[in-house]
Amino acid sequence: MSRIDSDIWTRLGEGRARGEFLWARWAAPDMTQRLLAAVDSNSKRHLLIRLQPGDAVLSDERSRGLEVATRDLSVPGQDIGRYLDVTCQDASGHEAFDLIGGELAERLAKERESAAECVTRVLAKWRRFWGEPPRQMLSREEQLGLFAELWFLSVWLVPRLGSDEAVKRWRGAFGARHDFEWPGRSVEVKATTSSRGAIHRIHGIEQLMPPDSGELLLFSLRLREEAGGGNSLPALVAACRQQLQVHDEASSRFETALAHAGYSQRYEEEYAAFRLRVVHEGLFVVRDDFPRITADQFNTGVPAGVEQVDYEINLSGFERFRVADSSSDRFPL
Repeated sequence: MSRIDSDIWTRLGEGRARGEFLWARWAAPDMTQRLLAAVDSNSKRHLLIRLQPGDAVLSDERSRGLEVATRDLSVPGQDIGRYLDVTCQDASGHEAFDLIGGELAERLAKERESAAECVTRVLAKWRRFWGEPPRQMLSREEQLGLFAELWFLSVWLVPRLGSDEAVKRWRGAFGARHDFEWPGRSVEVKATTSSRGAIHRIHGIEQLMPPDSGELLLFSLRLREEAGGGNSLPALVAACRQQLQVHDEASSRFETALAHAGYSQRYEEEYAAFRLRVVHEGLFVVRDDFPRITADQFNTGVPAGVEQVDYEINLSGFERFRVADSSSDRFPL
């Protein structure tokens, strides 16, 4: 995903705007001449889009930390004109604001929609970010889990189902019992960096129980942490966004799920330092004597007072349950 150069804000800060004036320059001149980056006397950052004759005006204050207004502005070298002014009110969102600027520039360059339509669609996608309170950085295990879910989404589902249907099936981020769910089937996603094989931690006796009407699959992703690894969580997020950008609804749903999963752009640099290599992947059907603990294995039910049962499984020796070795194989949908 494109972003405007963050150095532009440093250069604009040297202008020291005063009063109601804005200090501005082209935000992405290599893509479009319609988008300006500007800084006001309070050091707030603005993205300005010149409206063309007949363009609709826009006002939007629904997003925490963002404000959109229509203003008449005088820009040196141009006549007084009407601009959409997108203002970043929250300094903690500066990194996301650069991404918003990059996406606005890309859309404006295509000239397929009006400025108001462009801003409305981009903000709809990012509204979840601005509506959520700041989050803590994901733990190492949480990063691995999210990486595995996005890998299954991007590599296994999107090529087979298309972006819209694939994202609809990603339900774990919204608190569903399994990570991916659709009528007749669910998929639980697990990642491991164990050097001993496909060893995964299972949380609770319900996690490997199939849906009420259908079967359960387990996606196993073995990873190795390596300084020279070719994968990282931010790179995979960017790849997903690239796949989904042609479908506004899928893109918006993806950003919402990503926020629910706890991923924040502000930790991108830290996440990018966690480099991974994909060692092996596979899809297993969970049935019969698949290694798992279930409630019916207890003679009188789960013992009273037991709140949580966590355990590890080792898929070595259970190849008979494997239904696919790679995304290029046919697998149950």
